[in-house]
Amino acid sequence: MKTQNFENHVRMHPLYHYVLLSLVLASLITAIVNLVLSLQSGENIWSALAILLMAAAFVVTFILLRIYPLRVQDRAIRAEENLRHFILTGKPFDSRLTLGQIVALRFASDAELPGLSKVSADEGLTPKDIKKRIMEWRADHNRI
Repeated sequence: MKTQNFENHVRMHPLYHYVLLSLVLASLITAIVNLVLSLQSGENIWSALAILLMAAAFVVTFILLRIYPLRVQDRAIRAEENLRHFILTGKPFDSRLTLGQIVALRFASDAELPGLSKVSADEGLTPKDIKKRIMEWRADHNRI
C-alpha cells in the first residue's frame, strides 16, 4: 500500500465522486431544462415539475449519503483518539480541542500526539495546520 502523507491522504472514491456525482448533476440540469421548456410551451408542466422534484431528491440523497457515514466515522475517531491519548498520557484530550482537530490528530504518531494535541489546543490550530505539522505520519486507510 502506498505511503500516506499530507499530500495524498484525501480519499476519492471514483464511482461516487465522479460517476454518481455526474449522473446526479446531469439529472438536475436536465430536469431544470425540461421544466423551462415545459413552461415555455405550456405543456406537461406538472410532469416536468415532478421530475425536477425527483432530481432535487437525488441531490439531497447524494449529499446525505456522504455526510452521515462521515459523521459516524468522526465520532468513532474521536473515541479512538481520546483513548489513544489517555493511554499515552494518562489524561483525556483537552476539552478545547474541536472534533476537526481531533480528526486531524489521528494522523500523528504516538510520539507526536501528546505535544501536538497540546499545541493545537493552546494555539487553536486548524485541522490543515495540524496535518502540516505532523513529522511522522500515521496512515488511516479505513476512512470512507
